[in-house]
Amino acid sequence: QVQLVESGGGLVQAGDSLRLACTASGRTFTTYAVGWFRQAPGKERDFVAGITWGYGSTYYADSVKGRFAISRDNTKNIVYLQMNNLSPEDTAVYYCTAANEQFSSAQDLRRRPGYWGQGTQVTVSS
Repeated sequence: QVQLVESGGGLVQAGDSLRLACTASGRTFTTYAVGWFRQAPGKERDFVAGITWGYGSTYYADSVKGRFAISRDNTKNIVYLQMNNLSPEDTAVYYCTAANEQFSSAQDLRRRPGYWGQGTQVTVSS
């Protein structure tokens, strides 16, 4: 059983930065793609960013390219999401996800998210 615990959300102003963290436990971390989705009120849960297993490639939604950066620390079983130049449109609950299959890509994770964390709220005021 995989457990994912997000942290780092909060209330910030437009233009500010925030870093989310997701700590994984329950299985080997290195061989699975991990990533982030977000869900704004009244909207579907959307893909934000993913990173391939190991220290592989990254993949972003168009809406966050150039502003967000995903990274992973396989020694600590943590995946980070650095969010810069935040705007009110980024307000959402952010969820960490880990793939069900080993050796998956970030693109695979976008199509088939696996395990979920409980989410962390990010609110950006104008």
